[in-house]
Amino acid sequence: MTNILKELRLKRGYTQEYMAEQLGYSDKTGYNKLENGNVKLSIARAIKASKVLKVNPSIFFKDDVQDTSTKEDIS
Repeated sequence: MTNILKELRLKRGYTQEYMAEQLGYSDKTGYNKLENGNVKLSIARAIKASKVLKVNPSIFFKDDVQDTSTKEDIS
């Protein structure tokens, strides 16, 4: 997730300070911890970040999603 967040930020030309402000951090330190993986991205912040970065919020969780299906082979 951290690489995706940083890549998208850089692609848009945004600074860490700008992202911190958009996500409700008082300074860039909190955002930096998020981007470096020291803090997990909450769903609420993922939604905010997705709006700022113009992406689907699920992109931030694609590596965390697990298949929990209970399909059984009934043949």
